[in-house]
Amino acid sequence: MNNKTPQELFEKMTAQGHGMFKDFSKNESQEMMAQFANSWNTIMTRAMESPEEWVKAVSGFYQNQFDIWLNMFNPNSASSVQPEQGDRRFSGAEWEESPVHNYIKQSYLLSSRWLTGLVNDSTLDDATKKKCDFYTRQFIDAMSPSNFALTNPEVLKETMESKGQNLVAGLENLMQDMEKGQISITDESAFTLGENLATTEGSVVFQNKLIQLVHFKPLTEKVNEHPILIVPPCINKYYILDLSKDNSYVRYCLEQGNDVYIISWRNPDESLGDVTWDEYLSDGTIPAIDVVKAISGAKKINAVSWCIGGTMLATTIAVLAAKRKKPIASATFFTTLLDFSDPGEIGVFIDESQVKQHEHKLAEGGVMPGKQLATTFAMLRANDLIWSYVVNNYLKGKTPPPFDILYWNGDSTNMTAAMYTWYLRNMYLENNLAKPGGVSLCGVKVDLGKIDCPTYFLSAIEDHIAPWKTTFIGTELVKGPVDFVLTGSGHVAGVINPANKNKRSYWVDGELGQGSDHWLQTSKEVPGSWWTHWDAWLKSQGAKTVDAPKTLGNADYLEIEPAPGSFVMAKAV
Repeated sequence: MNNKTPQELFEKMTAQGHGMFKDFSKNESQEMMAQFANSWNTIMTRAMESPEEWVKAVSGFYQNQFDIWLNMFNPNSASSVQPEQGDRRFSGAEWEESPVHNYIKQSYLLSSRWLTGLVNDSTLDDATKKKCDFYTRQFIDAMSPSNFALTNPEVLKETMESKGQNLVAGLENLMQDMEKGQISITDESAFTLGENLATTEGSVVFQNKLIQLVHFKPLTEKVNEHPILIVPPCINKYYILDLSKDNSYVRYCLEQGNDVYIISWRNPDESLGDVTWDEYLSDGTIPAIDVVKAISGAKKINAVSWCIGGTMLATTIAVLAAKRKKPIASATFFTTLLDFSDPGEIGVFIDESQVKQHEHKLAEGGVMPGKQLATTFAMLRANDLIWSYVVNNYLKGKTPPPFDILYWNGDSTNMTAAMYTWYLRNMYLENNLAKPGGVSLCGVKVDLGKIDCPTYFLSAIEDHIAPWKTTFIGTELVKGPVDFVLTGSGHVAGVINPANKNKRSYWVDGELGQGSDHWLQTSKEVPGSWWTHWDAWLKSQGAKTVDAPKTLGNADYLEIEPAPGSFVMAKAV
């Protein structure tokens, strides 16, 4: 740490803060905040129309607050208001040891529940209520006493013990984050692509303006005759599936006797702003399939996909089927939405007005910045993904520990303007993909009912990006044999659950065709990682084994550069 005085740090922080937030007022948050204010005006106006009920509600609230106040002076009384399960903001012993801070905590929690209760009990229409509830919780989370030095006893203790050095270090951390434009959620200095992340040996064997295709070196003498092509999300980098050695799904596939390829999407800049979803198929997934077949000599391949990569894979298979081509032996979809009728909390950002704003702002091309997309997803879990790091980094002055998944999470990618706006309107807003012929791609109408190969759907029970009950609807849109598996945890941790760690559990063998609730009721829970279940499913498809390739690529597709390739190195700006 340098020897700057707190005054010098504050002055520098202020100057950098103006630069960091200069564009904040230009985004759609202003309209959303206006809607939020209008919703609360409506709630309060309608509440006052029934004064007796309103007085009763307010009186009950103040009585509960008074009870907490009285208990503060009773050293033997237990906290009457406790955080929800999983809320780690007040887990420190200091919150219980200090009567004043225990009172502040309980008063805050009581007020929070009262406010959200007013929204839930209001007569607002469902769509408006969801938005109002979301932004009310954003406000509540931001105002938590844990986020302020004077009302957080853990921070006060740290300040006393370090003689204020935690706050000086916190200001340094804040300024560093301002310079890069995002909150640090892990120690980024601990990771280097190609050294301790994305280290599985392989070669880039094909490249065009949108993709690099990586062919990994087999780890077994025999491999499945159907090579695996992995289609990761184009809004993230592929190495989430090839993290450190013990966390690598790619390596697991190789160890189980597969010949594995993966698409590395280009991180688009302004020059690619007019690239459409069509082109992500015609110049992305389709040539990748053709190259894998050409190198391996296989007539069919196994395809594995994740999130929007799964949506791309599904549209690719349907497009090829409409053209009487069926190169896919089996398709695996991780946390993939094919029906977007209920996208969960992310739906608060998507309505006709907001989509039109995006279409207007991006009409002349360009990109949707990856950092803006990352912030949107972080807001869905603000306490865990924003405020916990504000407290740790800026109030306690600590550096977050190294964690490979969080490093990847911060390594964001852009989306082209044309693809992003089309995706919002046709998928989220109008749900056209779920309608046979609802969208046309590559010159043909898309019908997911033409997907008749065996399919494996993997969803996560706590997924806040692709809610599992909505992803389940995908099983009813495709034809052919379907397996649905539900894993514990969320969108990322639920998928990256290595078999060698044997964590969590998953649910299988529920009855399909009668909705998600019935499936869960009739399923069985299995401890451990779903990876082993998927591997057994893939092997059960009946393919024979062949000699593993001795070289990567072939005479027509020579190595362009070693894995992980250059596309994955490009940073979003």
